[in-house]
Amino acid sequence: MNKIFILVKKDLTSELRNAHSISSVILYVFATVYIIYSSFINIQANNWNVLFWIVFLFVSVNALTKSFDQENSNKGLYYYQLAHPVYIFGAKVIYNIILLMILGTLTFIVFAFIAGNPVRDFPLFALTLLLASIGFSSIFTFISALGAKSGNSHMLTAILGFPCVIPVLLELLKLSANSLALINDTAYTTDILILVSIDVILLALSFVLFPFVWRE
Repeated sequence: MNKIFILVKKDLTSELRNAHSISSVILYVFATVYIIYSSFINIQANNWNVLFWIVFLFVSVNALTKSFDQENSNKGLYYYQLAHPVYIFGAKVIYNIILLMILGTLTFIVFAFIAGNPVRDFPLFALTLLLASIGFSSIFTFISALGAKSGNSHMLTAILGFPCVIPVLLELLKLSANSLALINDTAYTTDILILVSIDVILLALSFVLFPFVWRE
């Protein structure tokens, strides 16, 4: 755990030194939400629900698909000697979950300020955002590792990332629809369990496959 903490701290320090990348993502959030608001003027709750997750999905793609770009061949060899690949990947996933939670919260605040706030059940919406961050982090962190090795992360995101995201996105829409009182489904705990199961499967597969990718 100490090695994971050190690696997470390293990623945080690196991100703060290169603030232009996160700044571009924040600018993307503001610009996208403003354009959506200008186009719709009055955004209904069901449209708000769909648009929020679409924006958050592309924010996640922009923020995470270059997670391993700074690890060139020399750095990769150094990190391989420093820690087990599972620790390296675990640190990246944890850092990216934290990053997505911050960006997701920022996206929600911008949406609420510009387009209104239709959320009625904040704890459920926050849980949904956390599960979304875990799922997206698992998918796009692993794809970033593949992209760093192949040098074509954008194509891999389109080919591998979006098909994996679809089941996660469908469950997110159902859960957040409950939090916005668009539907009254008393059995939404089943949807939570399904989303947790998907996240666990994605994490498990990523942790199993990453050491093979890292050694290439």
